[in-house]
Amino acid sequence: MTPHARTGDGPATPTTDPAADRNPTPETDVVALLMAQHGQIRDLFDEVEQSTGDARRDAFRRLVRMLAVHETAEEEVVHPYVKRAADGGDDIVADRLAEEKTAKQALSALDGMDVEDAAFLPRLLSLRTDVMEHARAEERYEFSQLRRLNDPGRLAAMAKAVKAAEAIAPTHPHPGVESGAANAVLGPMAAVVDRTRDAVRKALDKNG
Repeated sequence: MTPHARTGDGPATPTTDPAADRNPTPETDVVALLMAQHGQIRDLFDEVEQSTGDARRDAFRRLVRMLAVHETAEEEVVHPYVKRAADGGDDIVADRLAEEKTAKQALSALDGMDVEDAAFLPRLLSLRTDVMEHARAEERYEFSQLRRLNDPGRLAAMAKAVKAAEAIAPTHPHPGVESGAANAVLGPMAAVVDRTRDAVRKALDKNG
């Protein structure tokens, strides 16, 4: 999963918005928000790995939810904008989608397993490797392009859409609900993906 550097040659034209000089926060900047989610995902992997029994089941359910919210929001909010506005955006997004597909396949292997199964933890650690490599590639290649575009108003609107999705995504998705998307995972994650996608699109329509 070695990512390709597609950072482009020329800098984007900066805006004169005074918000560009402020320290970005998760409340007003989608890059800061998604990086904060990367930290939450790392913490949830730790929690699943270090717990047992019902505590592990609960932590794993929360991890699945966060991964679903995070990846679906990126697919609906970040990837289309990067493809449209960034230098080499098509290639950057294609690489990220390939990484996401690998992680989803690994998560599908865990879906439905008993968390006390001897095979669960090794597969979880493999998934963690895939997800963390993907997160680093996002930060290096995709998020850096968002910073280069220097559009605080757009980043704020995108943050609102992601936060709206996180607020509405179901905490306890029902298993067996399948998404119509060709690349969707099956089982408990699917309900979160579908609800998140709907929430993101509504928020984007509202915020432009």
